Amino acid sequence: MKFEGTDAYIATEDLTIAVNAAVTLERPLLVKGEPGTGKTELARQVAKGLGVPMLEWNIKSTTKAQQGLYEYDAVSRLRDSQLGDERVNDVRNYIRKGKLWQAFEAGEKVVLLIDEIDKADIEFPNDLLQELDRMEFHVYETGETITARQRPIVIITSNNEKELPDAFLRRCFFHYIRFPDADTMRRIVEVHHPGIKDKLLTEALTQFFDIREQTGLKKKPSTSEVLDWLKLILAEDLSAEDLKRDGADALPKLHGALLKNEQDVHLFERLAFMARRQRGG
Repeated sequence: MKFEGTDAYIATEDLTIAVNAAVTLERPLLVKGEPGTGKTELARQVAKGLGVPMLEWNIKSTTKAQQGLYEYDAVSRLRDSQLGDERVNDVRNYIRKGKLWQAFEAGEKVVLLIDEIDKADIEFPNDLLQELDRMEFHVYETGETITARQRPIVIITSNNEKELPDAFLRRCFFHYIRFPDADTMRRIVEVHHPGIKDKLLTEALTQFFDIREQTGLKKKPSTSEVLDWLKLILAEDLSAEDLKRDGADALPKLHGALLKNEQDVHLFERLAFMARRQRGG
């Protein structure tokens, strides 16, 4: 079982090495990187590339680790007991299986994505240490122990909003997805927009990387945003000449796909104003 990327996902050599190392070590793969660099999509493509199912657990600020194991609905059981429902005789009727339980009881190896773990409370990763380490947990209401039939391939993503505990990090294989260089970005674009004209792509990527390197930018545009931008450019049938900017128009065409806050828009408007003044002087 070896991941080598897929037709729909350009995986760099160091990324495929990281995925396969985590699979070999049977440890969770912790993936960090800028938002929009394909961390979530990686898990989907690993599942596709290895030909196994995927379970996705999307973490929110209110998510508790227990929800990944199971939830016991005591309120419904109390209500049913008051109504004389015979379901109350079996507590299992009121237990909702979480994503870890589903992954553990799967009859085949699966990819389990724990997406954006850093959104949760700081104790969240620690609360999953034992379960991810031993691949089992106890259900107190039924007295049973759930043990993984096949150890799932666990992929955990983080946007670095919070530092993760050292004890958790020790149990993971870590990989940081670096932002793609120009050549890799061309390959990524070719997957999503095959046949795009070279001159147009060169002009678009030149502008894109120039924008990312602009001093004072609050939010750098990501891979997903340049793909959206190119989709709009193609839909509008713009040429490389149409995209070219001069000092009087520092904002790129269709800039709303790339610049996502007013501070960055104002930055480019100020650059245009300064360029006009210099020309006038």
